[in-house]
Amino acid sequence: MSRRYRNRRIGEFLKELELTEGRSTGIPKILKVMSANGSPAPLFETDDDRCAYVIRLPVHPLAQQPAGDVSEQVTPQVTPQVFQLLQIIDRELGRGDLMAALGLRDRMHFSNHYLAPALEAGFIEMTLPDKPRSSKQRYRITTQGKQWLRMQNAGESHE
Repeated sequence: MSRRYRNRRIGEFLKELELTEGRSTGIPKILKVMSANGSPAPLFETDDDRCAYVIRLPVHPLAQQPAGDVSEQVTPQVTPQVFQLLQIIDRELGRGDLMAALGLRDRMHFSNHYLAPALEAGFIEMTLPDKPRSSKQRYRITTQGKQWLRMQNAGESHE
């Protein structure tokens, strides 16, 4: 990996804005996430002098479904974390139970990367929506979440 930067100031500025890590992890991260969500592999193109390059990120096949299909609404929000959460939520479970099943300890990380995106996508729901902070709050998978999970599992069995 080349670490020769053309404009160090731009790199530092992007790091300060938390838009980049500066650890050369971008390409491996792209490959890992696209593979995890079933997207086609990215295409890398460069000029003969290797002065410029283009990375083409193909659209996930489910994102091209006609309007009204559940996959059109949810494909962009599905992360590997949400996928993991959907795979373990087989009944009504509390936050602590979900975190334990996923092997997580950090509540904020769980809320930001697992719970909130799954709730926003409509894949899971609260059993007490009027009392989101209740100690008796449980979460369950929705019909939409079950349908999305079935589509993913069907896609895996055809590969």
